[in-house]
Amino acid sequence: MSPEITKHNGKPQLHNLRPLPTVDRFTPLTPHLAISPTVSVVVPAMNEAENLPHVFATLPHWIHEIILVDGNSTDDTVAVARRLRPNLRVVQQRGKGKGDALRTGFAECTSDIIVMIDADGSTDGREIIHFVGALVTGADFVKGSRYASGGGSDDLTLSRRLGNSVLRTLVNWIYGTQYTDLCYGYNAFWARHLEVLDLDCEGFEVETLLNIRAAKAGLRVHEVPSHERCRIHGESNLRAVRDGWRVLKTIVREWRRPPIEVHPAAAAQQPAADQGAA
Repeated sequence: MSPEITKHNGKPQLHNLRPLPTVDRFTPLTPHLAISPTVSVVVPAMNEAENLPHVFATLPHWIHEIILVDGNSTDDTVAVARRLRPNLRVVQQRGKGKGDALRTGFAECTSDIIVMIDADGSTDGREIIHFVGALVTGADFVKGSRYASGGGSDDLTLSRRLGNSVLRTLVNWIYGTQYTDLCYGYNAFWARHLEVLDLDCEGFEVETLLNIRAAKAGLRVHEVPSHERCRIHGESNLRAVRDGWRVLKTIVREWRRPPIEVHPAAAAQQPAADQGAA
């Protein structure tokens, strides 16, 4: 252990620092950064066989596990995924919708950190390091933002941009948050917070639900800039009016719903900043 020097009454004092985790617990991310927590990436997919090669090519090599949640695809989504990443785990979705797919995937994760990305090529896996970096330095929940400095989107239409702005303003007003983005599917969080996030929705309102429940639970939420690209192949199942209405209903429902109480055992977990970065 190395000594830590502090001052007491103007005189230097020496204290022993707590020992760092052993070296074999660290996963190298870059030549200058390593972490001890493991990372799971959840990819909900339905008929995304053409897009998966582009998506998987961006995923970092240091990810502990990739969980593909297949929404009963009628193309070669599962076969392509297994060919690209033989060690990935495939989970068959029993219900319908993105929210249900993510809930299914989250339940299968075995890592300390969970990252959710899209399978259409719109989210860049090379940005995962920024999400993980924010978590290991103190955040509980990290959300990608297309509106933060350095972020952007090639896919936002005027109607989607306007809807996101109105709904985001409403959430910030009701819950006292300062979110710059609300309806974006690139997020990461410590797996120990699954209990308070408690997903119980089926559709694209899932991102809004996660953001609201993170705020209501008092989690430390951090935004990182992210650039959304256009879907590479196929057509999106997102419908601005229909899904915007679902998001609005979710906001109102959560406003009336009391926050979930955290079990004492979960609250006693060591803080995120102590999970290990070197």
